[in-house]
Amino acid sequence: MKQRLSDIGLIGLGPMGQALAQNMEHQGLHVSVYNRTHSVTKTFLKEHEGDFFGFEQMSAFVRSLKRPRKIMLMIKDGKPVDMTINGLLAHLDKGDIIIDGGNSFYRDTERRADMLKKRGLLYIGTGVSGGEDGALNGPSLMPGGSKKAYASTKKIFEAIAAKDFKGNPCVTYIGDGGAGHYVKMVHNGIEYGIMQLIAEAYHTLHTVFDMSAPEIGEVFHRFNKGKLESFLMEIAVPVLEKGCKPGEDEYLIYHILDKASNKGTGKWASIDALDRGVAVPTITEAVFARFISTKKEERTQLEKIYKTKYKKSTIAKTRFVRTLEDALFAAMLSVFAQGYDLIQTASREEKWDIDMGEVSRIWEGGCIIRAKMLNMLHIAYASHKKNDTHVFVVPTVAAIMKKHAPAFRSLVSFTADAGIPNPAFASSLSYFESMISAQLPANVIQGLRDYFGAHTYERIDKPGTFHTDWEHTAE
Repeated sequence: MKQRLSDIGLIGLGPMGQALAQNMEHQGLHVSVYNRTHSVTKTFLKEHEGDFFGFEQMSAFVRSLKRPRKIMLMIKDGKPVDMTINGLLAHLDKGDIIIDGGNSFYRDTERRADMLKKRGLLYIGTGVSGGEDGALNGPSLMPGGSKKAYASTKKIFEAIAAKDFKGNPCVTYIGDGGAGHYVKMVHNGIEYGIMQLIAEAYHTLHTVFDMSAPEIGEVFHRFNKGKLESFLMEIAVPVLEKGCKPGEDEYLIYHILDKASNKGTGKWASIDALDRGVAVPTITEAVFARFISTKKEERTQLEKIYKTKYKKSTIAKTRFVRTLEDALFAAMLSVFAQGYDLIQTASREEKWDIDMGEVSRIWEGGCIIRAKMLNMLHIAYASHKKNDTHVFVVPTVAAIMKKHAPAFRSLVSFTADAGIPNPAFASSLSYFESMISAQLPANVIQGLRDYFGAHTYERIDKPGTFHTDWEHTAE
């Protein structure tokens, strides 16, 4: 009996690949699976029942698919993606579609798309956010690349995606080339910033009031019931309340070494922002905070030298917690503003025409940075269709920032005076203050640059560029 052809093929049966394959099958799709190490494929088929077809040979895997063939890669970024694509080329026909669902760098995605286009093949680079649970139950999907390929795969993407606040699939066509992976890269940068803010909020309460992990978990639980409702705030609660052993009054968080690792996507976002001349200070500070955290020996030595002690608060705890809640909300909006500015700038420069209302919408569900505040941004950008508008210009955001600015400033001022390192809060506030200031001290910088390097400057009272002999000429 002839085997039924599969709707889609998936290569890469790591945790994310396995979860996504199950998601596809749960949606009624017939799925062919392939892994470089065939024993992994056999184990997957043994442990999961359903419409899965496993293959040891790539050629047989490709032949098992309906035309145009749709093959999704869920493998490590970099050389493994290139090697897998090269292995597929001999078996594919014109019009077949390759989908890269890993965390590939967007320039690599564009290079691969150009190469495959010359061979008559279509390519999609899609961000997949939500972790293993999201991949299984519905991720946020950010596909970019060939519009023709997206039209052929749209129903599959919509079937497996999470749902937004109105029940619509958390997927939209982002734009040409590497747009999808670019938006995912910035998503991850925002994720870095928000995680650092939550960590700093914990550290502040722990040091200022000697609050225990479960006490702070209860504060975060209350935060998550209000305006700070978000996935990262939600999962911070069990992270803080997890005991070492059942029944023991000891918490795992106290035993986790304070050295944070990273996979590089936050760094990519920071480097790209530097290349484009866009300020994303909180994202970059979050990356730097992880770098500093790895210097555990140096930090321990320096604490002994400087006899570091944190100042306690004289403010009532309930009042301080309210201030922290408002400051955290404003800081999170500041991180989104930075990330959005980076996407908007790239969209203009690359001519991607990215719809920020749609980006906000598809981040409402499934993804790691999903948050209640995204619905506000979705509505704001969808209503006036101006994708270039800075987040701080959005009327609803402006009203919120004006209301929360006193708490924002108070929190950063207090932690600085108390000696508590809060780089994400401080950079979020500094970004906000700078963006709402018509006059910045850059005129002094221009004067200094012109003095030592004759770099010239512009004036506010006359057009043109000017150079001054600063030692001899009086103006």
